[in-house]
Amino acid sequence: MVIGIGVIGLGGLAHVESDHLDSMPEVDLVGGADSFEAARDAFESAYRVPTYPNYQTLLENHEDQLDAALIVTPHTLHYEHASACLERDLHVFVEKPMVTAVADAIDLVETAADRDLVLQVGYQRHFHPAFQEIRRVVSSGRIGTPHTVSCSLDQEWVTNHEGTWRVNPDLSGGGQLYDTGSHLFDALLWMTNSTPKTVTAQVEFVKPGIDVNSALTMTLDRDGETIRSGISVSGDGIANSPFETYAIWGTDGRLTYRDDRLTIVEKGRATYRATITEGAETQTLTRKKLENFVASIHGDVEPAVPGDVGLQITALTEAIYEAAEDGCSVDVQTILAEPQDS
Repeated sequence: MVIGIGVIGLGGLAHVESDHLDSMPEVDLVGGADSFEAARDAFESAYRVPTYPNYQTLLENHEDQLDAALIVTPHTLHYEHASACLERDLHVFVEKPMVTAVADAIDLVETAADRDLVLQVGYQRHFHPAFQEIRRVVSSGRIGTPHTVSCSLDQEWVTNHEGTWRVNPDLSGGGQLYDTGSHLFDALLWMTNSTPKTVTAQVEFVKPGIDVNSALTMTLDRDGETIRSGISVSGDGIANSPFETYAIWGTDGRLTYRDDRLTIVEKGRATYRATITEGAETQTLTRKKLENFVASIHGDVEPAVPGDVGLQITALTEAIYEAAEDGCSVDVQTILAEPQDS
């Protein structure tokens, strides 16, 4: 079955992802939507498909051709776009973060489940060979029961995004935490196979609503065991691309990862070191996540990053903002359990 996909948001990342989709024989790019005429013109020229100034027209004009939607718009618009597509029984691939409000995240997850649709979020570290190996090592018990984690992210984020929608809270929903920091939270939870319990936070804002530097402590739940974690996120760093570090301590060893280098130290055994670069290229990861989405629609595999993942990250991020504002520890799961207003 050929899957017809419409693209909502036609910027640079949409072109990168559409290049991959367009090269898949089981995918038909149907059309696109963007409010900017230049973006529409470029997309039409690249893929020879019609484009529209709003997503409603795209969905209405191509109702019989569309099976799925790729959403690559500013963060706070994700809910409106994803919800409209799900309501039309379209499978949805939405770039990270899934949404910027817990109530919206819950609604998307429930709607997708009720309609038996694939809802996938664009976190690509699930396809990265190093992060896959870390998850495998932790799950195998090789370093024992994990009890402590330290991780950090450094990026020259503020300077690089000056003047863009990413530093407009009405469109971004926040700052570095909802942007690249979101990848760090996803990796942390996925590698340790855990869910967030509580969080405390000290957050610096470069302007109202736009966080830049954050120092966080979290407790995570892993099958009833508690993992304590310390996290630093800097959007005022020196790295052009995100520079990440991870350290996981277990009862029988320690694992560290930085600069593509994975080191495992086990009690009574020789230290293991490996450099992991093959299959970690951005283009490779982008293709893998889109291939997984298409295969999920066909029913060949389960979505690697389902909407539930996006829900947990949204709840965690909102809990961080609340903890920073109130100066107290916030229970993440309580936020998920409480009635929410959109």
